[in-house]
Amino acid sequence: MIKASAPRGAWWAEARAMLLLAWPMALTNLSQMALLATDSAYLGHVSTEALAAVTLSSTVFWTMLAPGFGLSLATAALLAQERGGRIGHVRGMRRTHRAGVWGAVLAAVPGMVVMWNGGTVLRALGQDPALADAAQDFMRCVLWGIPFFGLYLNLRGFMAAMERPGPPLVIGLLAVPLNALIGWVLVFGNLGAPAMGVRGAGIAGAVADAFMFLALAVFVMRDRRLRRYRLFGRIWRLDPSRLGRVVALGLPIAAQMLLEIGLFSAVGLFMGAFGAHAVAAHAIALQIASTTFAVPLGLAQAATARVGLAIGAGRAREARRAGWTAIALSAVFMGPMAALMLLAPGALASIFLDPAAPGAAETAALAATLLLFAGLFQLSDGMQVVGAGALRGLQDTRVPMLIAAAGYWALGLTAALGLAFPAGLGPPGIWAGLVVGLAGVAGAMTWRWSRLSGRLPGRSPGQDGLTGAPAAAPIPG
Repeated sequence: MIKASAPRGAWWAEARAMLLLAWPMALTNLSQMALLATDSAYLGHVSTEALAAVTLSSTVFWTMLAPGFGLSLATAALLAQERGGRIGHVRGMRRTHRAGVWGAVLAAVPGMVVMWNGGTVLRALGQDPALADAAQDFMRCVLWGIPFFGLYLNLRGFMAAMERPGPPLVIGLLAVPLNALIGWVLVFGNLGAPAMGVRGAGIAGAVADAFMFLALAVFVMRDRRLRRYRLFGRIWRLDPSRLGRVVALGLPIAAQMLLEIGLFSAVGLFMGAFGAHAVAAHAIALQIASTTFAVPLGLAQAATARVGLAIGAGRAREARRAGWTAIALSAVFMGPMAALMLLAPGALASIFLDPAAPGAAETAALAATLLLFAGLFQLSDGMQVVGAGALRGLQDTRVPMLIAAAGYWALGLTAALGLAFPAGLGPPGIWAGLVVGLAGVAGAMTWRWSRLSGRLPGRSPGQDGLTGAPAAAPIPG
């Protein structure tokens, strides 16, 4: 529980520090969401079928991205604890980043193979062959950005541990107009280029991912305070022990992400049973919910860094304060977002559709209905991701993975399928199941954080879990 005896000024100071770290990370997340939003907006003006195809592609894309994403989040947690410990942190952070690079590259290969054959995968899952073929065209272009995106996430985790989120934000913001420009040229065939439709959107996304990594890598290598870490020094050298630490911590995170992404991916696939309009409406509602989700995701990433820095320095009270502050800030933001979705769902849905396009009215009406359910799970969605981020700062990842399995699949998906098919509610029933699942996960994650943070032992500064006692060992389970 939150200690009432903590000085009020300490809580305000933590809130300020958390926001200074979180808001650039949240805006960086929003910039990444803007890349997909741009593709959706462009293709929504091409045809409903094009929008549905890129939606199906996105479910596969994010599923294949989860292993690399999980390893990068583990790398970020380790980097924060190493910097908090101070002793030997320069060499330790370099070794951990190098392990993260190896992990990102190795994790990207299977996903790229699956995406190259994405059309076959989607047809095997019962999707319309024409939509599956169009989705494969998109995936075969965008997949080349996967390794670059993983490498960018590793560097962003390093910058979070250094408490310098500004450069990744600037680079992420620059990627948005770059993606928009390339997409405008290639999707619609402007400036003399051939109109490539979904292929053009995929190429634009891959180029944007490569740009983000290369630009941030150049910045880190040239910055006076960061280049001493020599993050890319002897990058070819494999460090099995450090890679093992990253994998041991990162695989449960990746599994947790796969469970969450898999839930929404499965939902998207089940939407295919109700036709292209249902898939497009689901895409619109999910895009809007994902946009608001970027803010608590930024708070979660900041919580991982702030909790990890405090644990590495042996300051358990500050670690507890950091986690509870992030959870409270998430609720403060997601409350108004829930109200917006509940009060103006139709206006939000209309942003993504050309009223003159075939089927636009039907798609907009269904999207507005789904947004009502998105409004209901906003608070839960924010609390569960921030709770998981704070737990990662404690290097607690296995139990959150089990919570995700039970909440997303045993509870959420079961409710979604039961309401959609036997109960006859259709697409709204699927989203009602999401409300149930996310509420369960949010409650369990918050309980887990309360239990572990309340039992944290103090440690001496310098014991960062890698140079001293293992960080995960003292955490009571």
